[in-house]
Amino acid sequence: MTTEKSGADILIETLCDLGVEVVFGYPGGAVLPIYDALFKQDRIKHILVRHEQAATHAAEGYARATGKPGVVLVTSGPGATNAVTGITDALMDSIPMIVITGQVATHLIGTDAFQEADTVGITRHCSKHNYLVKDPATLAGVLHEAFRIATCGRPGPVVVDIPKDVQVATARADNIAPIRPKPYAPQTVPDVALIEQAVDMLAAAERPIFYTGGGIINSGPEASGLLRELAALTGAPVTSTLMGLGAFPASSDQWLGMLGMHGTYEANWAMNKADLIVCLGARFDDRVTGRLDAFSPHSRKIHVDIDRSSINKNVRVDLPIIGDVGLALEAMVGAWQARQHPKPDLTEWWSRIEGWRKTQSLAFKDRKDAIMPQRAIRALWEATRDKSPIITTEVGQHQMWAAQHFHFEAPNKWLTSGGLGTMGYGLPAAIGAQLGNPDSLVIDIAGEASIQMNIQELGTATQYRLPVKIFILNNEYMGMVRQWQELTYQSRYSESYSDALPDFVKLAEAYGWKGILIENPDQLDSGIAEMLAYDGPVIVDCRVAKLANCFPMIPSGAAHTDMILEDAQVAGELDDEAKALV
Repeated sequence: MTTEKSGADILIETLCDLGVEVVFGYPGGAVLPIYDALFKQDRIKHILVRHEQAATHAAEGYARATGKPGVVLVTSGPGATNAVTGITDALMDSIPMIVITGQVATHLIGTDAFQEADTVGITRHCSKHNYLVKDPATLAGVLHEAFRIATCGRPGPVVVDIPKDVQVATARADNIAPIRPKPYAPQTVPDVALIEQAVDMLAAAERPIFYTGGGIINSGPEASGLLRELAALTGAPVTSTLMGLGAFPASSDQWLGMLGMHGTYEANWAMNKADLIVCLGARFDDRVTGRLDAFSPHSRKIHVDIDRSSINKNVRVDLPIIGDVGLALEAMVGAWQARQHPKPDLTEWWSRIEGWRKTQSLAFKDRKDAIMPQRAIRALWEATRDKSPIITTEVGQHQMWAAQHFHFEAPNKWLTSGGLGTMGYGLPAAIGAQLGNPDSLVIDIAGEASIQMNIQELGTATQYRLPVKIFILNNEYMGMVRQWQELTYQSRYSESYSDALPDFVKLAEAYGWKGILIENPDQLDSGIAEMLAYDGPVIVDCRVAKLANCFPMIPSGAAHTDMILEDAQVAGELDDEAKALV
């Protein structure tokens, strides 16, 4: 006897076959058949968020902390549109994610039915691919293909829109469409001849630099190990984008820190004066390059990227290499050794870099009457460095201070919204990371404005007993907006003050969390220790200096060497040697 299965049952069985363990979602009328199928099984854990945007960010956090694709389930109409921000965020930051959306019945599509939205049309330009499934017999094949597209090549989000009648309709088990052959086959293996050419260019360079990005982390932990090996063989300095932090250890003498708009003086000047830039898994975005006509004008450039469309999109390069950056690094290490290149003498180059380092561009002036935000981040790092925490952030000044002053030694420990800059990302991402790593310390470094974007997810952490910590740098401003207004709009602080703030300690307690208030420098270390000692979720309201700015900073439209630093006494005067080098 041939059995029949509903589309909803086929969906759940296929997700199980694909190894899905966790789904982040929120029910609604157009996905009730799927939720009924979820109720009748025990292999997939469903996490009930409080808002669909949070479901997508939680799935992103889960994916980035575990290396597995995140899965989201939301209803039609507002459920799908609420997920669009997270879908776009995942596309910009190359995060593998499957977003399953409900849709009105097929005969109602186009009639402006209740909770109808053109999900396929809306997500066409913010997803890697999307589907409207019209036959339950094709659902298994679509899902397998969706997972492949999301995880292969440059990772990204894939949307699968399923009308309610397709979820209810049945298909005979012997009539389910077979999984299609692999129509999506991005180039992952780099060209050997190009790798050898790149290695020879690297060996001949007098002022090389590795410019690394999130692609190295997306490629897997082996890629980070290979980067360290190649850096050791060549002796070249290493810098990173915001998304690439952790791919190379911050404790290494070869580490120059982050580059770009809030990067270090030495990283940006080394990029400018290099004679060879080896770009690995990054995309020459505007936050790194500054004004394009002034970006590293005299260097040759090698660009290794799995996304063919990223090559020559923003910056013309001399040697493009298409392929997985992990495979490219493995081939470069092998080619360097096979060609028996000696370790180059980069003494003069490192001497110049040391001159730029003397600027001490991340220095700041401590205060006795207020907690400097940089000091708070450093204190948090000192207290947790032996615990290998997973750090998420919201978006704003606190995000940049965390990138500058929290030092990462390993990949998949730094989860932040880079390309889209999404406020409200950090708390749900921390929830997803904690679910994927239940024994890890997970801390969301937040601002008092950003945390309120998805603060309702405190309830999600409470429900699932997740010991997430939130460390708020509370300066009572939308800090990055205020900083731009100070520097660009003559301190006209238009709507950037965070008024009517909640009592975060009482709010924590209302949700069943522990709340801790830190108001002065003497309380900083003890407050952090109390947070870490508590076996459960904690909110720390750390009151920091209200008008502190995040430096270095490259103003919008300026060259990547036109950095604003702290005042000369704080940053440290450039000595004559450093001035000559510049």
